Amino acid sequence: MTQPTERPSPGVYLRRRLVVGGALVVVLGLVVWLVVAIVTAAVAAATPPGPTGPGTQGGRGVHPNAAALELDPDLPAPVLRQLEYVREYWDGANDDYGVLGDDDCVNFASQSLIERGWAVDDEWWHSTDGDPYASSDAWRSSTLFSDYLAAHPERATPLSDAQRAKVKPGDIVQFDWDASGDRDHTAVVTAVREDDEGDVHVYYAGHTDATWDRSVDDHPKHPKTKVYFWSVRG
Repeated sequence: MTQPTERPSPGVYLRRRLVVGGALVVVLGLVVWLVVAIVTAAVAAATPPGPTGPGTQGGRGVHPNAAALELDPDLPAPVLRQLEYVREYWDGANDDYGVLGDDDCVNFASQSLIERGWAVDDEWWHSTDGDPYASSDAWRSSTLFSDYLAAHPERATPLSDAQRAKVKPGDIVQFDWDASGDRDHTAVVTAVREDDEGDVHVYYAGHTDATWDRSVDDHPKHPKTKVYFWSVRG
């Protein structure tokens, strides 16, 4: 006589469903993770890298393409040396000078002028041991650097924003973010370009933010900004 087949209890069926369901959840989770990883990698590969190094200030600056990094070989030799230095260190740092935290703009612009051929003096000088905080005030402060240049017309002469047609690569640009009369940021002019309508566009590079070839008119966070230039001699 055939014995009746003993069926599993409802609890066994429930446990089996839970095990199968859990396995499906794990598999689906792995599939989703894999898809997200692939998409993320694809987006990262298609996005140009941001600036890195001590001068980056959080990557908020402008990372150029290869063409923007080209320099005009016909520039005067001192200016070419200056801009080659800026191009090399705009998103990094020269250990000989160090970095002034989040306020490194004048320190970096001053370095470029040394490379151009300027010599230090009693008012404008830097530490020789790589400690930027041991440098003179005119070396580190935008406003005091402006005062220094104003007192030394043999080194640079002022140009207003309305005179930007006279600005040239290697000159100094300064920004007054709130139109208060002082200087809040200092950088080095990298290019001057005139468009088809005769408008002159000036571009600059510097630290804090780490930037190369940014327009002097690109300051959406500071709508009251006033722009000033210094025409560098020599």
